[in-house]
Amino acid sequence: MSASIPGHRPLPGSRYDMNTYWGRVMHSAGIADMRTLFVSHAGLEQAKQTVAAYKQGKIPEMTNDVWKAKKIVDSTLHPDTGQPVFLPFRMSCFVLSNLVVTAGMLTPNLGTFGTVAWQVTNQSLNVGINSANANKSSPLSTSTLAKSYFVAVSASCSVALGLNALVPKLKRLSPAARLTLGRLVPFAAVASAGVLNVFLMRGEEIKRGIDVYPTRKHEDASELESLGKSRRAAIIAVGETAFSRVMNATPVMAIPPLILVRLQQQDWLKRRPRMVLPVNLGLIFATSIFALPLALGVFPQRQAINAKHLEPEFQEKVGENGSVEFNRGI
Repeated sequence: MSASIPGHRPLPGSRYDMNTYWGRVMHSAGIADMRTLFVSHAGLEQAKQTVAAYKQGKIPEMTNDVWKAKKIVDSTLHPDTGQPVFLPFRMSCFVLSNLVVTAGMLTPNLGTFGTVAWQVTNQSLNVGINSANANKSSPLSTSTLAKSYFVAVSASCSVALGLNALVPKLKRLSPAARLTLGRLVPFAAVASAGVLNVFLMRGEEIKRGIDVYPTRKHEDASELESLGKSRRAAIIAVGETAFSRVMNATPVMAIPPLILVRLQQQDWLKRRPRMVLPVNLGLIFATSIFALPLALGVFPQRQAINAKHLEPEFQEKVGENGSVEFNRGI
């Protein structure tokens, strides 16, 4: 992120009001902008130089070019390490990375093998995204990664297969109701496993705590030293991240299959069964583009909190207005 770029001049955190939900949504839309994926290494270096020029006072004010450079840097670099996040695991690639996997999970009439295969693929992708974007002040061990992965896979497959077997037995429901519930099974599996995945992948953060910093008005925190590690801050960070994952999965995994059920009852799609897949992909893609910023904006990534809600030692190290802050992760 731009905070890792040297310079004595504070850089505004966002051109939007991050204290409001819609401000965070607009900011998240910038981080999730897929156009940043096409920026070359030279383009990233140029963006870093532009940001550095502003922070060093060579550029007098925040121009459109500086804002554009900041968006490239923020969508590419990890806020803790300052290094580029592996491209498929960036938030700007989230929609594309999940498009095919989500379409696979939402494919009508999947058998047992297909259900298991797509759930395994989805959890593999989730592990990569969680690991690449987690708070790096408490790095994950290989054993923790492996344990989290297998537990999440087991949970998602168990929920999916269990509900797939249960729904047809609900004879009191109408065939249309059973069909609708059947299409929502992937959502239940993804949501439950997603929460487990986040808590297991980032369990070390809860055990050890995450770095807490004095609050500051601007993005630039490169010279701020950690006040220590807080387990309570870690619980808040991981809990909010898990909730935002459910918020993101809900529209993407629920709206397209429900719309598709209705469309498949129309003569147009009945006469064109080959169009089911592209229609499904289009519904998922359109929903994902709008859902991701809305989910990411629920909680700020770099979050301020009153020190009284953390361990007693932090109440004596408070920053501005008696508060401290931490990186929630994504």
